[in-house]
Parts: sequence; structure tokens; C-alpha cells
Amino acid sequence: MQKNELKNTAAERPESDGKLTRDFFAKLPKTDLHVHLDGSLRLETIWDLAKKDKIDLGVSSLEELRDLIAPGKIHDSLNDYLKGFDITLKVLQTKENLYRAAYELSEDCAKENVEYFEVRYSPILHTQKGLSLPEILESVIDGLKAGQRDFGVTSGVIVCGMRNISPDVSLRMAELAVAFKHRGVVGFDLAGAEYNYPARDHLGAFSLILSNNVNVTIHAGEAYGPDSIHQALHYCGAHRIGHGVRLREDGDLLNYVNDHRIPLELCPSSNVQTRAVKNIKEHPLKFYLDLSLRVTLNTDNRLITNTTMTDEYWQAYNAFNLSPQNILDLIINGVKSSFMPYEIKKSYLREVKRKTIKLFLREANINLNIKPVTGK
Repeated sequence: MQKNELKNTAAERPESDGKLTRDFFAKLPKTDLHVHLDGSLRLETIWDLAKKDKIDLGVSSLEELRDLIAPGKIHDSLNDYLKGFDITLKVLQTKENLYRAAYELSEDCAKENVEYFEVRYSPILHTQKGLSLPEILESVIDGLKAGQRDFGVTSGVIVCGMRNISPDVSLRMAELAVAFKHRGVVGFDLAGAEYNYPARDHLGAFSLILSNNVNVTIHAGEAYGPDSIHQALHYCGAHRIGHGVRLREDGDLLNYVNDHRIPLELCPSSNVQTRAVKNIKEHPLKFYLDLSLRVTLNTDNRLITNTTMTDEYWQAYNAFNLSPQNILDLIINGVKSSFMPYEIKKSYLREVKRKTIKLFLREANINLNIKPVTGK
């Protein structure tokens, strides 16, 4: 394992001193609302696809590929972290490979009881071999549908505009998202390098998105300060914030986010990896939870960050001594914050709550004094 690498495997993490174990978190019914397709491939799949398509990755073995991508490595910055995607994108340029990546992500989610996830990516990054934008989107949607059929995992696609490419490209991605609304797309995002690429430059895309009643989530407050979150909310109409770790630097904005129940898609392991926070203990997750912000836990990138949803819960539990109520809140927040239709969300929320309470009783002999699941 690389020096300064995040440790997220079961063998590497210490067992909890409390009543809960990592296996308990693996059994929890979970959501993942912030996961990137091109950052969540299996390492073995990248190697297999490269051999199949005769793509030169610059390495001669799976072990060398692992060293090149360095899953879990602590990077110098977000921009440095994003270099890993140059490798994964090389093998995601055909319909078959995109389908496989989406299908396998569904399978990986099912293995750890992630019952619903929203996967995001930018189709413009998958056009190197001549695929049209609709072909790229349909391939992923078809892979997810097959995953739902075979593994029972429900999912949706979030189309990403790119801060660091151009507003014109973001507008094209917005047009694509609108065309595929109700056909697998559940939202629109603005991703990519944050510093020096303000969200307000992409207002054309968000004007189209909002006028067509498409859900909006925006990467903000990760590599840049609260002003990035301000722009995401007040210029671009974001319904959720991706990351938002720097929201704590502006108390007034924090209270606005809390008052309006705007969800935060927190990705703690990734935030350590990109140096958005110095270490897991300094992550604002527990601070936000204590203030009753709408906090959700997510992976960001399963491969690049060397994580799973089970790892994220297990790490947070150990780092912040989370209470059973904290854990239930995170589970419920994931469902409430999803872009599922409201009527579906209501019934799913009841079922997830029932499963979680039953699991606490059966696995940990903890009888939760449950707060009513009410409100927005």
C-alpha cells in the first residue's frame, strides 16, 4: 500500500470498542448519492478492458496499474487527485465498456446493501472514439437497468457539466439531461476543478435545467471556500451541495443551508485524500450532525478513494463516536435527500427505517428511542 494512503479495507480498520462492528454497517440499508462512474471501476475491470481493446495504460501488470492509480493515496490537491481519472477514462470510450462499468457498480452496491444510488458522470468525457452523447448516456442507463434487474438495486444518473472545460459544454450536458429526464436521468451537476472555475460562469446551463424542473446538485465548498457554495445556491439554484466541507467557515450561510434543509453530500475519505480537510478527525461531519444539518454519507469514488459505503460509515462511527441516533439520522437523510419522486421516497423511507431499527435490535441489542421521522 502506498505511503499516506487511506486505509479502508476491513482487515486494515480496527474493530470498534463499542457494540457495533463493521459487519453491522455492511448490513445497514444504505444510499450513495455522490458516486462518480469514472472513479468507481474495479481495478481488475480496467486491466481487462485495456487488454481487450488493446489500450496502452503505460503499465505491464495489474500490480503496476494499482501503483499507478494508487487507490487511497493522499494527494497534494483536488487537481492532483483528478489525474487518476485520465487512466480510467481511457477504457470508458465504448458502449460495451460503459455498460459494464454501470452494471458492475450496481453489483458492488448490492454486495454491501446499498439499495439506492445516484451515479454521476459527464458524457462529454466519453466521446474520444466517436460515440454520440445519447449513445453514451443510454449505455450507462441500460447497464443500471440490468443491474437493477439482476441485483435489485435502484439507481439514477446525474449528468455533469464541467467547470474547467467550458460553459458551452455545460449547456450541451444540460440539454442532454433535459432530454433524458424520466428516462434514467434524475439530476444535473457541475463537477471538475473548483478553484478559479466559478459556478456562475455556467448560468446558461442552470437556467435551462431549472426551467425544465430538473434536480440540481453542485460540487462546492471542497477546494474553494463558502463563496463557491453561495454561488451554487443563489446563482445556480442547487437543491443539494456536493461536499460542502467549508460551509463551516460562514455561519450565516450555514444557518441558511440548515433552515432550508439543503442536503450536504459528504465524502469524508475523499475529503482527506484531496486535503479538503487535514485528517478525518478534523472533518466537519459530526459538527454538522450536531447542528442538525441534512448530512448524507457518500463514497465519491470507490476506486480512486479505496472506499465503500460500509467503510464510510465504519470510519465515521469510529472517528466521531457516532450514536445510534446519529447513524439512523444519516440513513434517513440519505433517503430524504435523494432525487427519488416523493411518493416513492415516502414508502422507501418507512421500509429503510424499519430495517434499520430491526438491525439495531437483532445485531446490537439496542432498542432505539426513535425520534419521529417528520418534516421536510
